[in-house]
Amino acid sequence: MNLQLKNNLRELRFAKDRTSQETLAEAVDVSRQTINAIENGKFNPSVKLALRIAAFFGKKVEEIFYLEEEEK
Repeated sequence: MNLQLKNNLRELRFAKDRTSQETLAEAVDVSRQTINAIENGKFNPSVKLALRIAAFFGKKVEEIFYLEEEEK
């Protein structure tokens, strides 16, 4: 079984006043490119970064990030 880390970051950004990647990046002290890479599944955030993102949205980490079995 191969699990992939997925997220609903884009949906949360749009639900929160259409928050831009840049605004989120500044709030959690990373680059906009990092936020983009996380949203597109090209980069897995550290636990510390995941916690900062969750705090920004007032959510639990598992409400943003989740594991999904990769289709073969």
